[in-house]
Amino acid sequence: MHIITRKRLMEFARTHPNARAPLNYWFAIVRKTDYASFAGLRITFPSADQVGRFTVFNVGGNKFRLIVAIHYNRQKVYIRYVLTHAEYDRGAWRS
Repeated sequence: MHIITRKRLMEFARTHPNARAPLNYWFAIVRKTDYASFAGLRITFPSADQVGRFTVFNVGGNKFRLIVAIHYNRQKVYIRYVLTHAEYDRGAWRS
């Protein structure tokens, strides 16, 4: 999969250093895998959820949320938000 843009992961990790390793792990796995559907993605990431047009990943032992838009037909993942669990729960990303 082609991931756009890794910069958001790096920026978040600067302010949340304990997120760096789990975000790098997620990036490495997704970059090397070609997912054809959400069902296929759930084999690798069983805790991933489909929320509207976004896919939400629990990262770092459920401490962080990675919210992406995936275009399976084009093999592209667009990183929309990287949030702490508390930020995610406030729901501002949904608007």
